[in-house]
Amino acid sequence: MSKGKVRLADIARASGVSQGTASNVFSRPEVVRDEVREHVLAVARDLGYAGPSVTGRLLRAGKVNAIGVAAIEPLAYFFDDPWARAFLAALADVCDAKGTGLTLVSARNQQKLSWNIQSALVDGFILLCVEGGERLVELTRERQLPFISLALGSDDQSIPAIGVNNIDGAATAARHLTRLGHRRFVILATEFTDDHVGRISAPEIERGDVYSTSRDRAVGYWHALAEVGIAREVVPVFETQNDRPSVHACLEQVFSTAERPTAILAMSDNIAMLAMAWLTDHGLNVPVDISIVGFDGVPEGGMVKPGLTTMAQPFQELAVRAVHAILDDAIPTEREIIEVKLIERGSTAAPKT
Repeated sequence: MSKGKVRLADIARASGVSQGTASNVFSRPEVVRDEVREHVLAVARDLGYAGPSVTGRLLRAGKVNAIGVAAIEPLAYFFDDPWARAFLAALADVCDAKGTGLTLVSARNQQKLSWNIQSALVDGFILLCVEGGERLVELTRERQLPFISLALGSDDQSIPAIGVNNIDGAATAARHLTRLGHRRFVILATEFTDDHVGRISAPEIERGDVYSTSRDRAVGYWHALAEVGIAREVVPVFETQNDRPSVHACLEQVFSTAERPTAILAMSDNIAMLAMAWLTDHGLNVPVDISIVGFDGVPEGGMVKPGLTTMAQPFQELAVRAVHAILDDAIPTEREIIEVKLIERGSTAAPKT
């Protein structure tokens, strides 16, 4: 008999016991008499049988004690993006406390997407990006496991979601700068679409097919600026892809004009920190020459010089709620919105007179 094809039934037959008894030897050894257990194990060793499939046993039990984290980004995103790293760190803490495992699933490769979702050995999924990931949601639903989106994302109200208050958070960021006396702004945005970089108009931002997180943050900025009489039309918005080349390309455009801003509203801490590095390289002092506010509250924001003023997301609370939703059969029936908090550091100050 080939060792690679030895089954539990073969062990039972060779040992002269029932298949139920053979199964108990491996899964419930305390209920089997010592001499029978030792005999079955000796036969299993002789035949090269390592034991029943752990995967099969877990699937039959209905729980695997693991959560899948899926995104429409390549796997490197989980390690390279500051926001993803911060959330995964919080999620790992929560899962460690519960003794629960994590599985990372990338939806970047559309050809492998169905297999990745269908084959993941998990009790449910946390989706880090719903926007642009309709197929990801569809496949997750087909898997018939609980899932929760960690963003309000799509306007589809049937998608269970936990997200932060992007509109109010962005308004707070802009209001912080207007109270310092700033009146000339530029917005460095996260993606509204998949492949555009550069200036984008308010009507383009407000259309229905743009990513809602970026749109909501723009709306929040506009609301707060309108309070001091600044119309959205006079505030340039530059769409980045949340990476160094696109941020630097947008800043080249911003600072090629005669009327420079005194403050930057950045839709992510990553954008803000990339902008700070570019400004320093071009002889501009933050915050003396220009102030900047980010959005996320990633740990790196407190390490740069000067420290980054930002709207901090409650990563630990997001992680706790997401894990609770999956493991405790507590998927919310309505979208849950969590407030963000202004963290004031050294990257903002009153404008030069």
